[in-house]
Amino acid sequence: MEFTEAVNRRRSVRKYDPNRPIEAEKVKKCIELATLAPNSSNMQLWEFHHICSKDVLQKMSGYCFDQNAAKTAQQMVVMVVRKDLWRKRVAAHVSYLKKVYGDKPRNEMSKRAKFAFTYYKTIIPVSYADFFGIFGYVKYAVYWLIGLFRPIYRQARKSDMRIVAHKSMALAAQTFMLAMADINYDTCPMEGIDSLRIKKLLKLPRGSEINMVISCGIRLPEGIYGERFRIPFTEVYKKV
Repeated sequence: MEFTEAVNRRRSVRKYDPNRPIEAEKVKKCIELATLAPNSSNMQLWEFHHICSKDVLQKMSGYCFDQNAAKTAQQMVVMVVRKDLWRKRVAAHVSYLKKVYGDKPRNEMSKRAKFAFTYYKTIIPVSYADFFGIFGYVKYAVYWLIGLFRPIYRQARKSDMRIVAHKSMALAAQTFMLAMADINYDTCPMEGIDSLRIKKLLKLPRGSEINMVISCGIRLPEGIYGERFRIPFTEVYKKV
C-alpha cells in the first residue's frame, strides 16, 4: 500500500483475532526491514527477539500484566537494546572499512578513508567507553568548556549514550510496525512490562535493556479502542 495508507492504518491494536494466525516468515521479513532503520553512527546496537512459541507467549502475557494486547497476541517481538555490544560493532565497522578502502598505511589513505577509520577507531570508543559513569562526567565537563567557544556535541554521559541507543531502537520499532501495517498485520507497542522477568525468560545478558515489547496479530473490530485522537496540529507544528 501507499506509505500514507500504512501510516493511517497502523493503530495500537489491543485485541487480535484468535482464528486468523499470522505467518512467522512474514513477521521475520518485517523485522529484517526494521534493521534498515536509521540509527546513531550506524552502530546497530539492537536485537529483535521474535517469539512464536505458545508456551513463551503465555509467560510473556503474564509479564506484560495480561493486558489484552498481550493475552491475544499471535506472536511478539521484544526490542532489545545492546549498548554493551559497542566494541563488537566497532570491530565490524573497521573490518568493513578495510574491505571498502583497503588495509593500507594511513599516509596512503584518502581523506574520506582517514575520517572513517578515525571515527570508528577513536571517536566512537571515546563516546561509548566509560568507567562506572565517571569518564562520562569528565567528558561532559570538557565538552561544556569547549562549548563556551564553539558548537560541540554535549551528550557525553553514560545516561546520554543510553538514550541515544534507545532512540535508535525506537526508530527500528516504528519501521517494523509500519512494515507490518503494509501487509495488513497489526501491532501494539507495550511499555507496561516486567522487563527483569522478560530478560530472565529470554536469557538476556545484564548489559542488555528492553526498549519495548510489540504484540502482533490481526485485529478484531473491538481491538481498536475508538477513533484516533491527536492534539491539533497547529499546537505542535512550529515553523521557524
